[in-house]
Amino acid sequence: MLARHIQYFLAVAEHLSFTRAAAALHVSQPALSQQVRQLEESLGAQLFDRSGRTTRLTDAGEVYLRYARRAAQELQEAKRAIHDVSDLSRGSLRMAVTPTFTTYLVGPLVETFYSHYPHITLDVRELSQERMEDELLADQLDVGIAFEDVQAQDIEASPLLVETLALVVNDRHPLAKAQSIGLEALSAQSLVLLSTEFATREQIDRFYRQHGIQPQVRMEANAIGAVIEIVRRTTLATLLPANVALGHEGLAAVALDPVRLQRTAVLIRRKGAYQSAAMRVFIEQAVEVAAQLEKCQKE
Repeated sequence: MLARHIQYFLAVAEHLSFTRAAAALHVSQPALSQQVRQLEESLGAQLFDRSGRTTRLTDAGEVYLRYARRAAQELQEAKRAIHDVSDLSRGSLRMAVTPTFTTYLVGPLVETFYSHYPHITLDVRELSQERMEDELLADQLDVGIAFEDVQAQDIEASPLLVETLALVVNDRHPLAKAQSIGLEALSAQSLVLLSTEFATREQIDRFYRQHGIQPQVRMEANAIGAVIEIVRRTTLATLLPANVALGHEGLAAVALDPVRLQRTAVLIRRKGAYQSAAMRVFIEQAVEVAAQLEKCQKE
C-alpha cells in the first residue's frame, strides 16, 4: 500500500496535475485523489496546494518529495534484489561507457562477458561522464566506465586501467613507422581532433597548455568513428588512446616521448547501491579484460 501511495504522489509531483498523473498511471482521477488524501492524512500534512488553477507542491510536499524519490529508488533496488539469481542463469545489467572506450574496450569486454554469462541481459550505452554520473545517481544505470575525475560526491570509483594516448596516423603517413615523437615535432603536426564537448579533447588541450605548445587543429569531429575515418583517408593525425590504433587496420600509433599523455580509466558506481551477482561478475570480467589491454599497450 505504501509503495502505491509513493507512486501516486510522485506522479502528481511530476505532472503537477491530478488529471495528467491519473492518465499516466492509467487510473481514475477520483481514485488517485483518494490515495493522495490518504497519504496526506497519514502524514498529518498537506502535500499539494489545489487552490489555484494549477496544482503545486506545498513546502511540506517539497520536503516529502526528496524522501519519496529516495524511497522509490530503494524499492526498485529491492525488486531487482529479489529477482537476482545467484547462479547467474538470468539477470540484467545496465552499463555505460564514455565514447573512447567504445572503440576498443567494449568489444572485448562484451565478448568475454557474453561467452561466460549468455543469459544475462546487458544494456550498453555511450554517454558523457557528466550524464553517466547523473544516471547512476538516479538509479538508471548500474555501472559506468569513465575517467578518475569524478564530480559527484555520491559516486565511488575504482581504478581499471591506465590509458596512454598516442599520435594516431594512417599507415601511409610519414610518421607511420616512427617509434616515438617529441613535443617539438608534435606541435608541427596537422590534426583532426574530437570536438570540445569530449573529455578526451579537454585532456588533450590541457596537455598542450601545460607544455606551452599550440595544437595545429585543421578539423574537428563530434564522433570518434569520424575522426578515425578522416585519419584513414587524409594526411591528418589525431591523438587517441594507443589501443584504438591497435584495434583498427591501417592505423599506427606513435608514442609521445619523453612526455606521455596518460589518464586513468575507472569503474564508477553509486555509493551504497545494491551490487547484484551480475554486477559482481561484470566487474571481475572488466578488470581481467583491462589488464590484458594494458599488457598489449606496453608490448
